[in-house]
Amino acid sequence: MHVTKHEHATLRLEHDGDTLIVDPGVFTSPLDDLSDAVALVITHEHADHWTAAHLDRILAAVPGIPVFAPAGVAEAAGDYDITVVTPGDIVSAGAFTLQFFGGEHAVIHSSLPAVQNVGVLVNGMLYYPGDSYAVPVGVDVDVLAAPLGAPWLKIGEAMDFVLEVRPRRAFGVHDMTLSEAGRRMHRERLQWSTEQYGGEFFELNPGDSLEF
Repeated sequence: MHVTKHEHATLRLEHDGDTLIVDPGVFTSPLDDLSDAVALVITHEHADHWTAAHLDRILAAVPGIPVFAPAGVAEAAGDYDITVVTPGDIVSAGAFTLQFFGGEHAVIHSSLPAVQNVGVLVNGMLYYPGDSYAVPVGVDVDVLAAPLGAPWLKIGEAMDFVLEVRPRRAFGVHDMTLSEAGRRMHRERLQWSTEQYGGEFFELNPGDSLEF
């Protein structure tokens, strides 16, 4: 399998000629080469994880492509056909099997409404938690896409999340809210956490890829 990191939290996974898109949001440049896309996953309703412009572009390239997301996204994107998923669901699309975890967005502040969020495990190998620290219990994670920075993120908690998951490999996502200095510092912390159980951390910038 092949994963490419785009800006912020957007991932493109490729396997056996099929492509899976995850969380194309407002910080992400328009995606191209979409003809092989077989599914889109949106972890939650915040604009940095989906926009109507991205959805329109993807649907124009691949009409009828399934969009998997929690109910909050279905409500926010009422003009689109969203297949609602919840934690524990397992669905297939092309060469991909998707298993969903979590259920709730990490708390930003008590004054803000709670938001649904699902983490997604792809082909039993790559796990991306969306905006949460939801651990895929019972899963031996090969590759972890670990959040680096956010209004809800405290780096010590992010480190503890990586330590609990114990991935063989990890790279940082959700990083457009950080300066270059902040991104470098947070990567160093997550690299340390990954290495505590023998894992390897990769510094992926937009357009960089990892084979696994």
